[in-house]
Amino acid sequence: MRRPFFMLPCLLSIAAPVAAEDMTAQVRSRADQVEAKVIAWRRDIHEHPELANREFRTSSLVARHLQALKFDEVRTQVAHTGVIGVLKGGKPGPVIALRADMDALPVTERTGLPFASTVKAIRGDREVGVMHACGHDAHTAILMGAAEVLASMRSEIAGTILFLFQPAEEGAPDGEEGGARLVLKEGALSGAYRPEAIFGQHVWPGEAGTVSYRARGQMAAADRLSITVTGAQSHGSQPWHGVDPVVTSAQIMLALQLIPSRQLDASKAPSVITIGQIEGGTASNIMPESVEMVGTIRTFDSEMREDLIARVRRTAESIAASAGAKAEVTVDPYAPVVYNDPDLVKRMEPTLRKASGGHLREMALVMGSEDFSHYMKDIPGLFVFLGVNMPEAERKGTVPDVHTPTFMLNEAALKQGVVTMSMLALDYLQTAQPLPPGGERSQVETSQR
Repeated sequence: MRRPFFMLPCLLSIAAPVAAEDMTAQVRSRADQVEAKVIAWRRDIHEHPELANREFRTSSLVARHLQALKFDEVRTQVAHTGVIGVLKGGKPGPVIALRADMDALPVTERTGLPFASTVKAIRGDREVGVMHACGHDAHTAILMGAAEVLASMRSEIAGTILFLFQPAEEGAPDGEEGGARLVLKEGALSGAYRPEAIFGQHVWPGEAGTVSYRARGQMAAADRLSITVTGAQSHGSQPWHGVDPVVTSAQIMLALQLIPSRQLDASKAPSVITIGQIEGGTASNIMPESVEMVGTIRTFDSEMREDLIARVRRTAESIAASAGAKAEVTVDPYAPVVYNDPDLVKRMEPTLRKASGGHLREMALVMGSEDFSHYMKDIPGLFVFLGVNMPEAERKGTVPDVHTPTFMLNEAALKQGVVTMSMLALDYLQTAQPLPPGGERSQVETSQR
């Protein structure tokens, strides 16, 4: 009579992997069925891009889709134009969140695609082209696809899944709030729907269909840098009658590059200072009174960040003073480091390997930033990358980067994105064990996994 009791664990150990394989097969099958829709959604959103906090058409498309899937709740106007769909599973369990961003960039498209954007918009005081040059069209379409897959498997879900379609990841317009910080400020992820874990995904230049990640620090913290140099205006032919803010600004820009390359310990963590915009003057023969430079600071270590910002201030102010000018330096924090919770990574690594079909890669440090990191301050999070290179571009060595007018992605990889997000949700809820609460890290370990 004892033998069945000794055999039962063995039988269970055999049955569990089969069930897991069945679940993966179901997800892949349902992702196959929704693939054509995902591609169509992505093309539609790509052709009709919207800038931050103006994602009205996109959010309406998302909300209608979630309502058609009979989600338990569909909340709109989250952080201006965001949408949160609530899908309650057929079994009890914790709450988790899946997130996609929806906003486009002020970039004029040059891809030549039949569904290329021709949209123009007013940004500040100028007209700009608008393009999904960072793949947020794909992120939205992928999560819409995952919503359909998971809604069809509702009875298998042990818990509740929040589908967060977030606006303004690229930053809110001047004078407005937005993005992940506003989602959190409004309390959209609190109370009964506070997630135990949160997952995000980003398309990225890489072999199509591969999934990449890195434990702990993965993407850099970002700060917006603004330097206004004020001199004294004069005729361009007689610069000695004034104080030239243009030349002074040029000296400051060059000196800033010496801070990460010559003043900081490069072996500790990488850092970058980039001036992306400079404006001043009204005519070729008038030396202006002031010049404004706007740029970005990227760091991985909090102590290094504070030191770098102090050096930026000292450098700009000292060079300006030496010329008889004045420099006003403003640094506005945008996002902390994207920090993949090591416990969550350890738990979900088998899922990523299974979902990717073994095409799993370790990600190098990325100097780009993501406001997904704000969620990670209080919620254990995992952010992964989906390779979307076009084969022809890879062969020619001409793979376009994100945030460029020629950025293109391989739509054949979108189905893999649907599978990855769906499997992360299902597997986490099937094996749920509460993780330690998240928390802002004072220093990120960039060299350890």
